[in-house]
Amino acid sequence: MQKTALITGASSGFGLEFARDFAKDGHNVVLVARRTDILNALATELRSQYGVEVRVMGKDLSRMEEVDSIYTELEAAGVQVDFLVNNAGFGDFALFHQADYGKLEQMIDLNIKALTRLSYLFVKPMVARGSGKILNVASTAAFQPGPTMAVYYATKAYVLYLGEAMANELEGTGVTVTTLCPGPAETGFQGAADLQESKLVKGKKLPTAKEIADFGYREMMKGSLTVIPGFMNWLNAQASRFLPRKMVLGVVRMVQERA
Repeated sequence: MQKTALITGASSGFGLEFARDFAKDGHNVVLVARRTDILNALATELRSQYGVEVRVMGKDLSRMEEVDSIYTELEAAGVQVDFLVNNAGFGDFALFHQADYGKLEQMIDLNIKALTRLSYLFVKPMVARGSGKILNVASTAAFQPGPTMAVYYATKAYVLYLGEAMANELEGTGVTVTTLCPGPAETGFQGAADLQESKLVKGKKLPTAKEIADFGYREMMKGSLTVIPGFMNWLNAQASRFLPRKMVLGVVRMVQERA
């Protein structure tokens, strides 16, 4: 029987490339995002190229009733989710006290609440079956506080710690949880977060969304715990654990500020 992957934020960036990875390996996919026009175009591509079943679900994941509707609609249709990829998320480049609070709240709802709710809903039947894989997309931002993007960094720390704790709790059940922590990459994230002029990304050659997604997909299939693509990203993540906190804050602030 073909397995099915549910991918959030599937209309662009990592999510789009994850969908291609699963379809290429013969898995059916459920594509979730707000932009159904883009999802439908991707669905046509995947059906044509790989002959898999593709279901499109236009949902605003910052609204919990729409998050819940994903589970209920798939359950009613008899769709079993074998792989869950919690990829949807966004950031915002602004000092906390100057940020739009509505945008910050929406970020928390999407980056934290939707991911937590989907994980909770779908992990239960996975455990009951004794098989399943979850991939949560965090960030190298998860390893330190982030002045100028304080809430985004905090949400990704939550994703990291939740994923690692779940993975430990699920040992021996047949279900694995992998947390992917990429650094900056060529996606729409920088534009959405107003980050293009930051020294973090300006003028730098970044890995492509496909490179990051391919890496994350392979590690998920292996059942890895926490994975960081790129040696320098891994080194920076480790360094933040040993440097004085005030120094870490200063370095992050310097790197994040506009060039």
